[in-house]
Amino acid sequence: MRSLPHLVMSAVLALSAALPLSVLAASPADALVAGTDYVEIAGGEPFATPPDRIEVVEVFGYTCPHCARFEPLVSAWKAGLPADVAFVPVPAPFGGYWIPYAQAFYAAQAQGLVEKTHAAVFRALHEQHSLPIVQATPAEITAFYAGHGADPQRFAADMTSAETEAKLERARGFLRRSGVEGTPTLIVAGKYRVLGDSARESLEIASALVARERAGREHTGATE
Repeated sequence: MRSLPHLVMSAVLALSAALPLSVLAASPADALVAGTDYVEIAGGEPFATPPDRIEVVEVFGYTCPHCARFEPLVSAWKAGLPADVAFVPVPAPFGGYWIPYAQAFYAAQAQGLVEKTHAAVFRALHEQHSLPIVQATPAEITAFYAGHGADPQRFAADMTSAETEAKLERARGFLRRSGVEGTPTLIVAGKYRVLGDSARESLEIASALVARERAGREHTGATE
C-alpha cells in the first residue's frame, strides 16, 4: 500500500511546528496537473457531505505510522478551513489488524468521542505503545476508550454492531470507487484523489482543488 515517505514526512512535521499555516496556502488551481497532482475520479461523489459544502475526505488508518505523522499537520490544516468546507475522516477497513481500529473509530463516533480520542489513539499506538498495532483485542481497545469517557459496554457492542459494519462496508465502497490503495489519502469533493510527494504538497494540492471546486460552483451559480 502506498504511504508517504518517512524521511519527507518527518522533515515536514519538524518544519510545520515553526511555520505559520499560511505557508500551506494553495497552489494556483490552474497550475495543477492531472496525473501528477491529482487523479480525477470518474463519476465520483462525496462520501457523506451535503451538496452545499465542499468535502475533503482523509482516508486513514490508526495503525498506519505515516497517518500518525500526518495527523498533527492535517489537524492544523483542518482548523483553518473555511466554513464551506467539510473535513471527513474515513478509516480504511483494509482487513486484518486495520479492522478493529476502524470499528473503534465508528464506536467512538457513536458516542461523540472522535474529537477527544483521535490524536490520542495515534499516540497510544505509535508513541506510548500502550495499545498493540497487531492482534489488538476488543477488550484492550474498549478499555482504552473507557479511559477517555466511553461507556465500555456500549462501546464494545458498537464495535461489532450492524450499524458499524454498514459504515465499514460503505467506506470500502468509497475506497474502491475512489481508487484508494494506501493511507493517508485525501479526496476532494468526491472528484479528485490527491497525489503529491510530501504531506505539505498533498495539503497544498487539496487546498487548490477546494479553490477550484468553489470557483466552479460560483461560476455555475452566476450563469444560472
